Amino acid sequence: MLLEELQRLILKGESERLEFKRSTGQRTEAAKTLCALLNGLGGFVVFGVTDTGELVGQTITSKTLEDIALELKRIDPPVFPEIKTISINDDKGIIIIRVHGEQGIYTFDHRPYLRHGPTTQIMPKNEYMQRLFAYLHATRRWENEPCPDSVKISDLDDEEIHATLQMAIDAGRIDKPQHTDTKSILTGFNLIHENKLLNAAVVLYGKAQKLQSLYPQLSIRLARFKGEDRLGDFLDNRQYWGNAFLLLKRAESFLYDHMPIAGRVLSGKMRREDYPMYPPRAIREAVANSICHRDYANPGDAVTIAMYTSHLEIANPGSFHFGISPEKLTKPHPSRPWNPLIAEVFYRTGIIEKWGTGTLNIINWCKGNGNPPPKWEEQSGYVVNTFLSQQTIVEEQSRLESRLESGLESGLESNRASLKTSIFGILKDRDLSRAEIAARLGHKGISGGLNKALKEMLEEGSITYTRPEKPGSRMQTYKLQDNTDQYSKD
Repeated sequence: MLLEELQRLILKGESERLEFKRSTGQRTEAAKTLCALLNGLGGFVVFGVTDTGELVGQTITSKTLEDIALELKRIDPPVFPEIKTISINDDKGIIIIRVHGEQGIYTFDHRPYLRHGPTTQIMPKNEYMQRLFAYLHATRRWENEPCPDSVKISDLDDEEIHATLQMAIDAGRIDKPQHTDTKSILTGFNLIHENKLLNAAVVLYGKAQKLQSLYPQLSIRLARFKGEDRLGDFLDNRQYWGNAFLLLKRAESFLYDHMPIAGRVLSGKMRREDYPMYPPRAIREAVANSICHRDYANPGDAVTIAMYTSHLEIANPGSFHFGISPEKLTKPHPSRPWNPLIAEVFYRTGIIEKWGTGTLNIINWCKGNGNPPPKWEEQSGYVVNTFLSQQTIVEEQSRLESRLESGLESGLESNRASLKTSIFGILKDRDLSRAEIAARLGHKGISGGLNKALKEMLEEGSITYTRPEKPGSRMQTYKLQDNTDQYSKD
């Protein structure tokens, strides 16, 4: 670095990536800052510059550099930064130390540090533990732990395993192997290690009923709400257990069942184009990502999909890792899945994309379908991917729901009127209990609709109890009220 370059650097002032020290007498604090820079974005520590950016320099000897080197040995893991000196006059110079940020877990005297703007602080314990866990994750994680000894290859979906191999071959993402028996396929996908099945194999192919008690987290919760939040009534609510491929199919089927489609007639053409509320390819990619990236360690967790009137939420247990943030997901970024074995199989079969392009594709597919950009965020231990619907479809959906509710209520009233007429007719012969009335009507049991019809007829006075003093008696029967012809067809 030349003196002119140094002066331009100093003009920027202290920041998250730049710290000034007047002399190496402050080398302990400087080493803490270097530790923080290693745990962050990297940067420079410059000796011989005041806090205000005045270039004062200091005397530099071999002992000066030795003292700095000794101080840096207190950083763990060992670090070997770039150290340069620049003379500013005959007897003084500047020392520049540069490190590259690694979002690491470096400590100085067993304490981790972080930069917050131009200041150095001790890293919070929770963040350090999260980083440590991510660091260890490369070699030891839930998905590559061996299954319990009771889990056998026969507990997996053999048909799905062979279908996966064929999909991977058809997608051109794997060459046809020499051996295609089930065990060889699983070994080729790195789902068997030292002759033991891994948890990832159960996630991808688990089928046997006994696995549900061992792996309750292999589930998905699906809900369609009436309004804009979870305070509204359910229009549909389901939960499924199964392997990753089955859950993906269940999710797609549920979403297609509930996803309105708007039709538009193109100007100047006698042709209609349909636009679903959400782009199917984007939703499929998002659901697959949730299955791949979720945290499987907690048996009580599940992927959840909640559809509301104007938006859709796809959430998976876990948090952002490896320095990924919601902002980075909207730009080109490296792909570091939390469950690389599971993600690799999904990639081979063509279900998801690789190299960090999945979220960018989701954004583009939403744009092409006329949807606003989706967003990602952390909420109470979940990563939530939110899709906003097309406004025109929201308006059509609201009108449709209104018509459905109105038609449903009208239909129920019409059905009850018909039911009451039938009840009136069969009571002309003799007095009957509720069970007998249901049987005469051809019903399999006493329905809520029958109970409501009987209640209304009692209130209207068209029928009465034969034991009015004991309305709840198990021997109770119903009879026609004298001189009533309200439901007579004559």
